[in-house]
Amino acid sequence: MKTSTDRILTTHVGSLPRPPDLLARIEAREQGKPVDEAAFAAQLSGAVRDVVARQVAAGIDSVCDGEQSKISYTFYVRHRLSGIGSTAGTDHAAPPQTAAHRDILDHPDFMERLRAQRGGTSWFAAAAVPYCTGPVTYENRAPLRTDLANLSAAVAAEKPAEAFMNAASPGVLTKFVPDRYYKNEDAYVEALADALQEEYEAINQAGFILQIDAPDLGSARHNQYQHLSGADFLKVAERNIEAVNHATRNIPPDRMRLHICWGNYEGPHTHDIPLAAVFDVAVKARPRALLFEAANPRHAHEWEELRDKKIPDDLVLMPGCIDSTTNFVEHPKLVAQRIENYARLVGRERVVAGTDCGFATFAAQQSMVVPSIAWAKLGALAAGARIASERLWAPRGAR
Repeated sequence: MKTSTDRILTTHVGSLPRPPDLLARIEAREQGKPVDEAAFAAQLSGAVRDVVARQVAAGIDSVCDGEQSKISYTFYVRHRLSGIGSTAGTDHAAPPQTAAHRDILDHPDFMERLRAQRGGTSWFAAAAVPYCTGPVTYENRAPLRTDLANLSAAVAAEKPAEAFMNAASPGVLTKFVPDRYYKNEDAYVEALADALQEEYEAINQAGFILQIDAPDLGSARHNQYQHLSGADFLKVAERNIEAVNHATRNIPPDRMRLHICWGNYEGPHTHDIPLAAVFDVAVKARPRALLFEAANPRHAHEWEELRDKKIPDDLVLMPGCIDSTTNFVEHPKLVAQRIENYARLVGRERVVAGTDCGFATFAAQQSMVVPSIAWAKLGALAAGARIASERLWAPRGAR
């Protein structure tokens, strides 16, 4: 994994806007409608090539496929894992949340506005909601092989500094793919870890950095596990980290990164667990880079709280310097300030500038931040990293 040896490098969390025609085909496939698979495959490979090229042009160093093939960073597993059924065509096609966001429940007027803005539907509407209905194993390898081949071809053509690929954590799937088979969450997490090991190792063997998306360490506190005490939630987080470590035991730690977030939506976020409260658990994960929200108004201050934490000497911090939920484009000088705050904590070589979350966590969600602004934000991220680099690598006495 590349680190900032002579300048601040840039990356992002993963999901990027899909072209409208590709998005339409993805949604049709999710709804079980007929799709010309040959046309879809050609369109997908072209979209991956284009999205990698746009990342390189924007100044992003560590790029990915933008999750172009996926309806979401979690629902995609239903096309790969056995034992995953869906509610397509039933009366149960509702957001697969164990519980609603606690902060939104505090503000019914805000909830009503959200419903009105979405026309009474949700971002999940385009997808068939998945559930665990039988033993989980890694069954269908074709979609993963396609993703790896498409990203490999795009990287060979565009030659970015580095490439990563996303995969869901075992813990986050307990929320988005609720269990109706194991009837025991520990057993379900264990089965998911064993199944996902194959995907994790395939990404590593293809030469990409593995990014494990683990909002179960953050956002799950104020929705899925809001009924637990803080101490009991941290026990769940510990269990989920143990599952990640088990599933990645054959992958070098410096070839992996872990993403934690508090829910990629604009809202109060008044019940978010502080980063400092979960940090000691998160850094027990084997991946040696941590991506986390550091730009939105509920978490932008948290660099101060990490000053009192024991940060492992080999941990690379990838703070979000760009908010992924609003259409404000951050000023590059603000981005630079955010980078410098973390450089003071761990040194300039162990900071890579990132984003808070993806720009289309659920494919249809890309209307939240419109595509042109998402790309403008990535450009601002790169511009801010250049400013920070000039300051952090300035000759002594010239700062």
